[in-house]
Amino acid sequence: MRLIFCLACVACLASRVLVGGQVADLSRDGIGITVDAEPAAVDPGRDFFVTVTVKSPAGQSAVLPDLRTRFQGFQVAEDFQEDPLSDADGGTTLVSRWRLVPEPVAKKYRLAPFVVTVVPSSGSGRQAPGAFYTAPVLFAPPAARETVTGGMEISPKRDLPPLSWKLVFCALGMALGAIGIGCAIWLVVRKIRTMVRIHRMSPIERAMYELEVLLKKGLPGRGFYKDFYVELTMVVRRYIERRHDVRAPNLTTDEFLRAARENSAFTPEAIVELKNFLESADMVKFAGVEATPEMADSATEKARDYLTTDSAQPQEGDAR
Repeated sequence: MRLIFCLACVACLASRVLVGGQVADLSRDGIGITVDAEPAAVDPGRDFFVTVTVKSPAGQSAVLPDLRTRFQGFQVAEDFQEDPLSDADGGTTLVSRWRLVPEPVAKKYRLAPFVVTVVPSSGSGRQAPGAFYTAPVLFAPPAARETVTGGMEISPKRDLPPLSWKLVFCALGMALGAIGIGCAIWLVVRKIRTMVRIHRMSPIERAMYELEVLLKKGLPGRGFYKDFYVELTMVVRRYIERRHDVRAPNLTTDEFLRAARENSAFTPEAIVELKNFLESADMVKFAGVEATPEMADSATEKARDYLTTDSAQPQEGDAR
């Protein structure tokens, strides 16, 4: 008997019922079970509605399990079960409706087999409830998509906006902006390269470079004699600081001359030359003496002669 029961169950489970606009009949043992689906085929872009109707004869009552977990390939969105209705022959009809959302990548859409429990009514003569498995219900899958033919478009054409003055001005503005950014970057790079080159100069090279930059300003020709003498003396003072380690830019003329007399790097002749040069410049910078172009040229030659003469003498730390 057990073998016969197992074979019956296998035969029941192996059967398939397709629903394509028609009603699937799962009736058995006097219990009428029908499954109706709408639309006729599953469409991943639309909800799928399933109606399960169970009709029990007089003296019996069919009990269904929760079908929520029996739908495969769907997500349950909503379910509704009507109250049992009594038929004219004494039986009952139970209707449950389901709204399902198809999964786009599901391999199959079906209602898996479920157990129907048959409970006898009081006075029917049956002593124990019975149960049976239903067959699975396969729903019609989506229609196959049309095969895409033709080669791949390697270089698709783009729709360009219509030519207008607004577009021209926008393009011109973008071009000018790009040119401006490029020029700014070039100026910054050039400035950095110049600073690096100046930093690597020897003390005499840097002093001559600073003197050349000062002369290009043309301060005496514009009447700015005081500014010219200030910058000229600073060129000499910075050179002395770099070559002889004397903080000449931060010292007054008297303080610098005292420091120079105590430094063996300065000869008596060099000290006299520096004294005359710095005191003459102080007369213009602080005493209000009116300078002339000839005086400016003479001061420039004195500064150049001192720088040339001093740099020609061997000095420890010349690489500074």
